Amino acid sequence: MVDARHATGQHGEDEAAALLLRTGHRIIARNWRHGGLELDIICETGDTIVFVEVKTRAAHGLTSPTDALTHQKRHRLIRAARAWLAAADAWDRACRFDLVCVTQRGATCTLEHITDAFDLTETLGGGDTSWQPW
Repeated sequence: MVDARHATGQHGEDEAAALLLRTGHRIIARNWRHGGLELDIICETGDTIVFVEVKTRAAHGLTSPTDALTHQKRHRLIRAARAWLAAADAWDRACRFDLVCVTQRGATCTLEHITDAFDLTETLGGGDTSWQPW
């Protein structure tokens, strides 16, 4: 049985995937999981691998989609990206983290695609960028 929150999130991810396709991204995987880690959408644009986090919220909700990308969530995304890069043997590829914010007003969605949604050196604490494939 799918609850309303899961259905809303799935709808937001579907809308985000459609937006990425319209803007020339090639989707590699959706809802990729490794242990307790998950990446919503993995795609590429040019030579860059893009790890996309999708946050869906109601228009009159208490938090915005960008508020949901907490420091802890960024760390989990980095760990998941490391796992994917290892599994795909793609350490030599440039990559970045994007955020697609989906705001729902009834049956209508507004989407905002934020490229390079967060700075890795800030998230990793003082410039430890040893995980980066470049």
